[in-house]
Amino acid sequence: MKAVVVHGPGDVRVDERPRPAPPGPGEVLLALEWGGICGSDLSYWKHGASGTATLKRPMVLGHEVAGRVAALGPSVTGLTEGQPVTVHPALPTADSVLPARLAGRGNLHSRVRYFGSAAFNPHTDGGFSQYRTVLAEQVRPLPPGVGTEHGALAEPLAVALHAVHRAPDPRGRTVLVNGAGPIGALIVAAALHRGAAAVVAADLSAASLAVARAMGATDTRDLSDGAALPEDVEIVFEASGAPAALGPVLRSTARGGTLVQVGNLPGAPAPAALGDLVTREIDWRGSYRFAGEIDDALAALRDGLDVSPVISHRFGIDEAPTALAVAADPATGSGKVMLRLAEPR
Repeated sequence: MKAVVVHGPGDVRVDERPRPAPPGPGEVLLALEWGGICGSDLSYWKHGASGTATLKRPMVLGHEVAGRVAALGPSVTGLTEGQPVTVHPALPTADSVLPARLAGRGNLHSRVRYFGSAAFNPHTDGGFSQYRTVLAEQVRPLPPGVGTEHGALAEPLAVALHAVHRAPDPRGRTVLVNGAGPIGALIVAAALHRGAAAVVAADLSAASLAVARAMGATDTRDLSDGAALPEDVEIVFEASGAPAALGPVLRSTARGGTLVQVGNLPGAPAPAALGDLVTREIDWRGSYRFAGEIDDALAALRDGLDVSPVISHRFGIDEAPTALAVAADPATGSGKVMLRLAEPR
């Protein structure tokens, strides 16, 4: 079978790997059809690392995937061969115990294996391959009417919904999303899905702002053209991950308001103007991956939330190196770049 494998910085290949053995007890063999390229995939390809996780050996990329059940292991029930599904890519290790105070927040396990992650050695291969064996508990059936291409976006939509859950109830309120890349655009849609009255999206890219408008943003601010962020916004989502954005975003947050940090901030020291955090009594909250929101994401897709505007490019699996280059280049105006891992049925 074909698999998209990163071998080191700047070195990604479409390798031939053996098809997995028949699934064992509690396992499911998936025939994958679509995968979405994420920032961590780009980081492994460009730098050989993502955050503190450093590549030590070749690894299959990808954690935003969907396909169909190819085979069921013994004792697996509730699934059928040929059924369209997506995957929850996180699996806490057996020795990771979640404190009682964190009940329901499984994303905060101290040790988690995640698809396409080099956090452990041996690494955890991702899903950019034609077949992948997973535990049945990680499989999520797609609702009727939701195809595998949109099903592959359930994971980033879950990230967006988790961010919205980390904020106060947005119903009837105006919210600001700073950073309108794929996650920011999905936060726009998630906030509106949760009842926000209006969403302002801000970015340096006109192409990204166009996607945010297509996802329902009621106002956009092109920061490259001198536009200013709105003032006194009660709920703000920072999705750019740029330290230089923190000062203006904090100033935009209303006194006593809430700022949810979704964009990954650097792991090294970086200058940022944070004075307003104290003097305006802003509640600054982190938002990391998601817990059970992948099920909420599938329900939202079932109910008609349209994620198609986020998709800007589609490539076949053999074109994976080109797809990564397009996703990494701001000049392409790319949103979510999708890999066709196999022909959908």
